[in-house]
Amino acid sequence: MMWINQPNATFERIEPNPPDAFTPAQSAAGQSIHLPGIVAVVGCDGSGKTRLVKDLVAALRQERPAERRYMGLISGETGDKIKRLPFIGVALEHYLAAKVRRAQDMKKKIPGPFTATIMYLFSLWRVRQLRRLRRRAQSGVLIIAERYPQAEIAGFHYDGPGIAVERSNNRLVRKLAQREQKIYDRMAEHRPALIIRLAIDADTAYSRKSDHPIAELRDKTENMPRIKYNGSRIFEIDATLPYDAVLATALSAVGRVARAI
Repeated sequence: MMWINQPNATFERIEPNPPDAFTPAQSAAGQSIHLPGIVAVVGCDGSGKTRLVKDLVAALRQERPAERRYMGLISGETGDKIKRLPFIGVALEHYLAAKVRRAQDMKKKIPGPFTATIMYLFSLWRVRQLRRLRRRAQSGVLIIAERYPQAEIAGFHYDGPGIAVERSNNRLVRKLAQREQKIYDRMAEHRPALIIRLAIDADTAYSRKSDHPIAELRDKTENMPRIKYNGSRIFEIDATLPYDAVLATALSAVGRVARAI
């Protein structure tokens, strides 16, 4: 499935290996910096992001330099790196993950300045990751990023700002939230050459990721299609299709982008 990310757009289902179906989205912000050497894969948990990114990189490396980069935060590979720290790694990862997990419910108040500061530091870390991403792409390497920061919907679940000014009456927390929003606004100015969004329904996602709360998956599947990524070119694939079809469609889309670099 491909969704054209424009106001009042008509959504249509397309089959694997469609004809040229790229349509730039309307820009949600006044500024943008095009990143021709970066393709991002986004989607709800259970949509198959990790597997697809790894397989895309393996296929692309047969023709050109390509790398996979993970752009998430405390979960996934970032958490694994923290665990590998000597002596305190495992305990620190569990502690930070618990703090962030409680704070990720955007309907609740941020617990306090300490947790807000941790979240702010994670956002600064994401800025560093994006800078490294740009440098690698500028060196001629095609980067396939798993996840990508955006500034439109708050919440680390969506790779957006995690604090949100309306979540606290604490002066320091609100100040951090305002600064964090500006950080994400600046990151969102950097638009990848293409964003592949894997579309999936909550029930299918839950059948693949039963360790995730179904309410969380429903929330993600409802909100992910709303994100415009500051007008980036978005190519949406129905992730409930057989995996070989998903991979073939994604390779075709990335191939067209790669030829233009």
